[in-house]
Amino acid sequence: MTRDAFYEQVDSTLAGIRADGLWKAERPIVSPQGGSITVADGARVLNLCANNYLGLADDSSLVAAANDAMQAYGYGMASVRFICGTLDLHRTLEHEIAEFIGTDDAITFAACFDANGGVFEPLLDADDAIISDSLNHASIIDGVRLCKAKRYRFATRDLADLEAQLHQARADGARHVLVVTDGVFSMDGYVADLAGICELADRHEALVMVDDCHATGFIGPGGRGTPALHGVSDRVDIVTSTLGKAVGGGMGGFVAARQNIVDLLRQRARPYLFSNALAPALLGGARQALRLVADGDGLRERLVGNATRFRAAMTAAGFTLSGEGHPIIPVMIGDAALAGQMAAALLERGIYVTAFSYPVVPHGTARIRTQMNAAHTDGDIDRAVAAFVEVGRELGLVGSAR
Repeated sequence: MTRDAFYEQVDSTLAGIRADGLWKAERPIVSPQGGSITVADGARVLNLCANNYLGLADDSSLVAAANDAMQAYGYGMASVRFICGTLDLHRTLEHEIAEFIGTDDAITFAACFDANGGVFEPLLDADDAIISDSLNHASIIDGVRLCKAKRYRFATRDLADLEAQLHQARADGARHVLVVTDGVFSMDGYVADLAGICELADRHEALVMVDDCHATGFIGPGGRGTPALHGVSDRVDIVTSTLGKAVGGGMGGFVAARQNIVDLLRQRARPYLFSNALAPALLGGARQALRLVADGDGLRERLVGNATRFRAAMTAAGFTLSGEGHPIIPVMIGDAALAGQMAAALLERGIYVTAFSYPVVPHGTARIRTQMNAAHTDGDIDRAVAAFVEVGRELGLVGSAR
């Protein structure tokens, strides 16, 4: 096949994505991330699709802390950690993360995608088994693929299926078994049943790992995540999470675990060994974000209130919603093109949302994933619901107001 044929194939694939209504457009914003943002045409719109759960991404004290760290340590590290890329600030942040999560130590990565991509291979081999929830994040799926351990899947939040897979892994002679789950399933807004998972893991002598990206900072007592929510922090062996969502919204991921696990990851985790160390500004900002999270009960209460208000009003209006007990509230549409139309129509009314379709979610399950924010007011929530209702009627998704 010629080079020209290759590029024609790429063009054909792109045309197919557009034709199927699956094109994911990137819409530039020209303001700080926040509860409201300014888009490229100058319009000020209400933002309902950021992972900025506590509204800290534009917090002035966080920006100042990031600037202070950059002034003291420079712009970037220009090195991986084991060569000359480790600052005292890296280790300070990692110790503070570990204290917050409740583990011996933590290790930071460029993103939680890298943390999940690097955690499995150093710890498990062909004699071991990984049992993964069927709706786990793409980073977990990719990380598992890089590991030689035997792979098993269980249906999301189906403990009977999990137990069946645990029996099968042991029957197949697995030495060590690791059960891995998202703490929150980000496309659906459901919280994993960690108490049930840990009970089964105890029964079968299995390890437990949780990706808590959509929980750290705002779910559970003190925002310490889904293990704390379910009272199993001492039982969960590995927590991976992010500094890019509620904890400031910048960049960076981490693994928090026992000391020996963290030590082995420092020696063998490839995304850690072969990626630049986190930049000083990100470290300083993340440290300040952790302080704000520690004192963030008021923000968490506001976030819960916003989610409760939005869910109740949208349900009353006749929309089909997914999830429960979380500020991710997906509005289920089904058809990808229709979801895209809805997102565009809402933006015209000053509501910034994003349509999610295949391959991010399965075919036929397109949705508008809304995410509440502690920076939103009651008026913001009511305005958003009114816009959804107006557009929903135009598109035939809901009838007259109830």
